[in-house]
Amino acid sequence: MLFKLFEPSSGCVVGNKSCPWHGNDPIYKRYHDEEWGIPCRDEAKLFEFMVLEGAQAGLSWITILRKRENYRKAFADFNVEIVSRFNENDFARLMNEKGIVRNRAKIVSAQNNACCFIRVQAEFGSFSNYLWDFFDDEPLINHWQDFEQIPSTTELSQLISRDMKARGFKFFGPTICYSYLQAMGFINDHLQHCFRWSECQTSS
Repeated sequence: MLFKLFEPSSGCVVGNKSCPWHGNDPIYKRYHDEEWGIPCRDEAKLFEFMVLEGAQAGLSWITILRKRENYRKAFADFNVEIVSRFNENDFARLMNEKGIVRNRAKIVSAQNNACCFIRVQAEFGSFSNYLWDFFDDEPLINHWQDFEQIPSTTELSQLISRDMKARGFKFFGPTICYSYLQAMGFINDHLQHCFRWSECQTSS
């Protein structure tokens, strides 16, 4: 997990109640409390996080979260059909967008991945179907007691990453893939004592 850790303060959840990685940052805490780890079958959100996770490569996740609304505006509200039609004019426009990570390879990969995403939808009925097939349609529930136990990649994320690479996806290596699977709730990596561990299970 490419999280940026924060020192605890009196304003954050302490004790055996929450995961430690969100610290006292309000954006990060809201993300942990309301989004991270909820099993997702929504195509628009699955594509949104593919764009965001690809942008994250080499950076901390909080950096991307703080730019999320800028990405939403720059990438047509994460409309996969529109993004798949981005061209050189769009790439030039995005390279001048100060509110996003202005890395041309990452920007171009978003358009490429949109095309791959659509091809997977056509083959499997939805991108959700494609990914959930790797999990037999059930989230993987881990039982971690300590943050340091959580891996940054697994054999499964390596398998999925290889399959997606073979299908043409870019900026989706095993570590980014694992982070994506955590975020989208294919894997529940909340610590077992975190209040969200059980809540995310009931949301599946």
